[in-house]
Amino acid sequence: MIQTGNPVISIYTEMTPNPETMKFVANKLLYPGKSIDFPEVATADASPLAQELFGFPFVKAVFIASNFVTLTRSTPDTDWQELIPTIRQFLKDYLEEGKPVIDESKIVEPVKDEVVLSGDESDVVKRIQEILENYVKPAVEMDGGAIQFKSFKDGKVNLALQGSCSGCPSSMITLKAGIEGMMKRMIPEVEEVVAEAE
Repeated sequence: MIQTGNPVISIYTEMTPNPETMKFVANKLLYPGKSIDFPEVATADASPLAQELFGFPFVKAVFIASNFVTLTRSTPDTDWQELIPTIRQFLKDYLEEGKPVIDESKIVEPVKDEVVLSGDESDVVKRIQEILENYVKPAVEMDGGAIQFKSFKDGKVNLALQGSCSGCPSSMITLKAGIEGMMKRMIPEVEEVVAEAE
C-alpha cells in the first residue's frame, strides 16, 4: 500500500469590497458551516491559526469561515501584492502540517440578554433569520465577511458585521440599500436595519 501523507493544500486569494481586507481561500474546510471573528489578537485564544497570523506585523484582524480566512491589514500603505505570497505559503504549510484551526473548547459565547418575544415577534425574528440565511449570508461570505443577527425590537433589526464587512466603506450602503430594502419589502414589521458595534 502506498502512503500518501497529508493532502496537498492550495490557497488562492480574492479581493473583497473592503480594500483593507484580503480573502484567502483553501481547498480544505477550516471551520465547516461556521465562522468566527478575531478583531484583535487578545480575542484569538480559541484559534491557534489566528494567533500565528497575528504574529505577522501587518495583520490587524482575522476572520475564519468554512473554507477561507479573511485578513485585515493594519496600515493602508501596506501593499497586498507584497504580502500575498508570504501569507499563502504560511497557510499552505500550516494546513498541510495538519495543525489545528479552531479549539472549540476555548470559544467563549457572549452573554446575551434574555429577551422574551411575543408570538408575533418570534415569527418576525424567524422570517428575518431565514432571509439572512438564504439571501444575505451567501452573498456576504463571497465577499469574505459575515453578518449575524443580534436582535429585533420596535421595528429595528440589529446585525453584527464581521470579517471584510467590518469597517468596509461600502458595508453601510449594502446594509441600508440592500439588506434593509429587502427586509422592508419582505417583512412589513421591519422599519430599520442597523449595524451593532461588536
